[in-house]
Amino acid sequence: MTPDELNAALDAMAAAAGDDANLLPGLITVESGHWVDVLSAVRATCAALHDGLRYRDIVVHVGSQQETKVLTRAEAGECGAPYRDPVPRA
Repeated sequence: MTPDELNAALDAMAAAAGDDANLLPGLITVESGHWVDVLSAVRATCAALHDGLRYRDIVVHVGSQQETKVLTRAEAGECGAPYRDPVPRA
């Protein structure tokens, strides 16, 4: 997944969610090698330790056992909390 593909997936998921907050993007998971080689270009931020790493205000989990994908809030459960409204593309 490239940064453009990630942005497209986030935008499509947000649009498809309509009024159902459970269908909004809830968590971005990224395999660590893929993060280093490709997706680190999105410039995720960590404003505070309790917020964790976020991109467009969506939590990002990076790990060697992760699969690179975007989960809805319903799929992510508490892993993506606290949830915030996705920030539009810069």
